[in-house]
Amino acid sequence: MRILLVEDDPDLSRQLKAALGDAGYAVDHAGDGEEAQFLGETEPYDAVILDLGLPKVDGVSVLERWRRGNMAVPVLILTARGAWSEKVSGFDAGADDYLTKPFHTEELLARLRALLRRSAGHAAPSLSVGGLRLDPRAARATVNGEPLRLTSLEYRLLHYLMMHQGRVISRTELVEHLYDQDFDRDSNTIEVFIGRVRKKIGADRIDTVRGLGYRLTAPPEELEGQAAGS
Repeated sequence: MRILLVEDDPDLSRQLKAALGDAGYAVDHAGDGEEAQFLGETEPYDAVILDLGLPKVDGVSVLERWRRGNMAVPVLILTARGAWSEKVSGFDAGADDYLTKPFHTEELLARLRALLRRSAGHAAPSLSVGGLRLDPRAARATVNGEPLRLTSLEYRLLHYLMMHQGRVISRTELVEHLYDQDFDRDSNTIEVFIGRVRKKIGADRIDTVRGLGYRLTAPPEELEGQAAGS
């Protein structure tokens, strides 16, 4: 999952980028409102963490412009402005959640996970497809109870496929959501990572839809077992 972090404090930006990276996210950073607006309009993010007190253009104005342009990405406002009127202004501008500084990083990550779940239509805190399970809180995955050893990019790939299970996802979409802006992107490497993940979770869980992309589903025998047990 790819996140845009909009924060002008260098120390806090470094801290949050590290925490988000450790949690399995690809992260782009913008230090002012103009850069944030441009990135939000030109890059496909899964969520945005947006400070309000930004240089050049304030966060509320950036958010209002995004929403006027029909940008539907979930936005978590992060700010030192704690007055209730400021919160109302943020929500009225199109924010989905609000966190006041100072804050605990664990709470920010929990709120971000909740935003991502809701935007993808998932209610449960963990994701499951048959015997395949992924816990975003711990950034861990298992198959039939056995833990998977995944690299960071393999985890991002599996996480994205599971968030959008059953839908055909193109290589271009995967590239856009797995890598941050500074990464040397190559859509051909997606095939390599798909192959690696297939070996670890079972080849029959990821279908290749020729000319379109990939789809994550449960193997037929697991679907039959679920139907028999229901």
